[in-house]
Amino acid sequence: MAGGLKVGFVQLMHYLQDPQHVARFQQLCGVRGTDTRDKLSNGVTGTRHGDVDNGGGDATRRRPAGAETDREKLNNGVSNGAAGETGRPRDKDEDDAQGSSVKPLRRNSLTGDAGQEFIIENKFLFYLFTLGTELGNELFYISFFPFFIWNIDAYVSRRLVVVWVWVMYLGQCTKDVIRCPRPASPPVVKVEMFYNSEYSMPSTHAMSGTAIPLCLFLLTYGRWEYPLLLGLSLAFSWCFLVCLSRIYMGMHSILDIIAGFLYSLLIVVVFSPALEIIDTFNRTHRYAPLIIISLHVGLGLFSFTLDTWSTSRGDTAQILGSGAGIALASHVNYHLGLLPDPPASMLPLQPPSVTLSLIALCLLRFVLGVLILLATRAVMKALTIPLVCWLFGIPSGDVRKARQHMEVELPYRYIVYGAVGLNAHFLVPFLFIQMGLL
Repeated sequence: MAGGLKVGFVQLMHYLQDPQHVARFQQLCGVRGTDTRDKLSNGVTGTRHGDVDNGGGDATRRRPAGAETDREKLNNGVSNGAAGETGRPRDKDEDDAQGSSVKPLRRNSLTGDAGQEFIIENKFLFYLFTLGTELGNELFYISFFPFFIWNIDAYVSRRLVVVWVWVMYLGQCTKDVIRCPRPASPPVVKVEMFYNSEYSMPSTHAMSGTAIPLCLFLLTYGRWEYPLLLGLSLAFSWCFLVCLSRIYMGMHSILDIIAGFLYSLLIVVVFSPALEIIDTFNRTHRYAPLIIISLHVGLGLFSFTLDTWSTSRGDTAQILGSGAGIALASHVNYHLGLLPDPPASMLPLQPPSVTLSLIALCLLRFVLGVLILLATRAVMKALTIPLVCWLFGIPSGDVRKARQHMEVELPYRYIVYGAVGLNAHFLVPFLFIQMGLL
């Protein structure tokens, strides 16, 4: 009986990991490749994993940056000429009939590969799932958390960041332990290429897309007055959109998404009871700054077991640096009396009336704050990379190549994003208070 269950479980895992399911979902949503091999592969099982052209984790890592196969060179030539499957130029009427022919929005961060051309037949779903996948990218994080700090509730934001750091850290590390490749292409169409050099399972987009809305609901319900159904609906919609977007983009199998969702739930269940202890320690303990810095640096140094460079190591260091910066800022704020938590007698908090003046004030805070954070990142990046390269004797002429050295990447990411996190939670609110905006 036990052996039969084990066999059945393994078969289910293989079934959920089959790239054909991803390809069928993409076709259902109006995504199809322009390569004839993509079409011939539809419905054909047994696609090779590990093929250098499949976009999988291992194979993509081992291919030198900028290298192309003969098939890619041919297809890139076809794509650049806006040609159809036969290599002849398509006229405008043919393009309109077949849908919009586009390429992935961003190049692969490891190889520089821009990906193959594909057809979008449903623009609404394309934009919807592009929005969904952006909810797990850097631009969203650097906008959402600061906006929440400056305009809504610093208490909720700093605790949400703690959960986000642990979820993303454990997710990225688990990816590099399991080392599961991305869904094979063909049959999958790579709508996104940027993270294609990373391993696949669990989906960290699915993890953050589950943890952030869930914890946002758990931390705000009862603290703020709003309908229960509204909070649950928003949390579910957010999670559902992010998870489906990763299948649509061709970045993850169904198994990756399910694993990320369940893994994230487990982390939230384990860490939620400790949020009060962690937050209180970060703010009040005498040696909190030293322990915060040591812990976040140590987690990065002793966790990476990568076979070669990928975006995973840098992203993890970036997340740890941001978390350390915000935790340090909460300690400074507590001792300076900035952004104090409202007393328990004022709870639950009433949402303010939405007026034009309130909207204008929130937008002004957001725009000014983001400009300060972007300036912080640009200045710190310009100063840190040459300095670290000089310290470790690494040529800094090719910045992209220099950043692939662990000696450069880890200090650079920690320092730059630690400064961004510190300024987001301390410097920007301090300036707003001095300007009368907070």
